[in-house]
Amino acid sequence: MEFILFLLRRFTRLLLTILIISTIIFFVIRVIPGDPALVVAGIDASDEEIQAIRVKLGTDAPVAVQYINWMKDMVKLDFGKSLTSNQPVLKIIRQRFSLTFTLAILGILLGVIIAIPLGVLSAVHRWSLWDYFGMVFSQLGMAVPSFWLGIILLLIFSVKFPIFPLFGSDSLKNLVLPAIALGFARAAVILRLTRASMVDELSKEYIITARAKGLTEKMIHYRHALKNALIPVVTVTGIQFGYMLGGAIIIEQVFSLPGLGRLFLYAIYQRDFPLIQGGVVFIAIIFSLTNFIVDIFYSILNPKIRLS
Repeated sequence: MEFILFLLRRFTRLLLTILIISTIIFFVIRVIPGDPALVVAGIDASDEEIQAIRVKLGTDAPVAVQYINWMKDMVKLDFGKSLTSNQPVLKIIRQRFSLTFTLAILGILLGVIIAIPLGVLSAVHRWSLWDYFGMVFSQLGMAVPSFWLGIILLLIFSVKFPIFPLFGSDSLKNLVLPAIALGFARAAVILRLTRASMVDELSKEYIITARAKGLTEKMIHYRHALKNALIPVVTVTGIQFGYMLGGAIIIEQVFSLPGLGRLFLYAIYQRDFPLIQGGVVFIAIIFSLTNFIVDIFYSILNPKIRLS
């Protein structure tokens, strides 16, 4: 019962977050550029052409009516039609989403596989070679831009030594280098947090008690300390995954991948307001769902959070 109430609270917060984000995006799209129809039509367009675009965009009605219609369509996940292709925005996004999602999954998996073991080793063997290696790795990951790393990887492993394809998205082999470029910085963040969290757990009293009971160091580190140390790591990993979904634009541009990032960039160039608006809302929904799933895992690792 307690877990169900926790889920209901988090789900209510999820819906409220999506509502607020959708409202903000609705007004931002209509306020910042001025009249979207004028932006799309250009300065040489006639009044009839501008009015026709207003009707197509739905901006000919009062703002309150536009907002009500927008929220009605939002419930049905109807983001309208693209101005450039005249296809439903959701259909276009779904066609591109699988590639970006796969890239983000590979990137975050790479980051977790590298960061958590190295972070634990750094914390358990403080001031050893493992710890120094972990600190150097994390510093490099935080300092090296993802796009620069992507270009270097392309030059080495696609041009100098043609191990991986230079461009394309036909197979998982095409996503190896982009995933490394995208996941490297995330690995650095997760590694530093894992190390700090693990060091903090190893200094607590229950660790001293476990040693007094005669438990082996391996059991203390990996069965007791690591479980508690992973609680903040799970939260940050979920947030990083959400950022990767929305922030893969530069990596997709470097590797010429037809994902969501390049789609939204194209929409901005073409002033395709329905596609821009629908894309931002879609990413916001995915990000919010990711945080909702992270909250569930967080409550499983730490049942006390359900009572807060």
